[in-house]
Amino acid sequence: MRIAVFANGCFWCTEAVFAMLRGVGSVKPGYSNGAECIKIEYDPAVISYNDLLTVFFNTHDPTTLNRQGNDIGTEYRSAIFYIDDEQKDLAEKTLKELDSAKAYDRAVVTEVTKLSEFKEAKDYHHEYYKNHEGQPYCELVIAPKLEKMQKRFSELLK
Repeated sequence: MRIAVFANGCFWCTEAVFAMLRGVGSVKPGYSNGAECIKIEYDPAVISYNDLLTVFFNTHDPTTLNRQGNDIGTEYRSAIFYIDDEQKDLAEKTLKELDSAKAYDRAVVTEVTKLSEFKEAKDYHHEYYKNHEGQPYCELVIAPKLEKMQKRFSELLK
């Protein structure tokens, strides 16, 4: 198993998105460099780091600085916390490809930073969507993301 760490908005949302992917063993919400992020344990024989990057860039807005939807602040920034040089190279290559293709109307502001630490969030935050599906935030914010995920990445789902 390998590890990937991404910050792309509220970890309640991102945990639920990445937990849907085949080859993902676990997704833990937490914090790194002041950002809400998720630590993904995945099997590279089943899902590649490039696939994870594709899902990452297609399930949040990487062009908004310190913001995702109504969540505002540096803790909601877009970031890839790489574990090794291979992840760093793949992340930087993906950023260049997105810029070259003009994939977004604005510049991508995703930071690529070496993971220095990961502090796991309190138990209350784990599997938040699964445990609180009926709450308004889950119904209005997370559920639509999961529906888009099912349509867009059906070949990657469990």
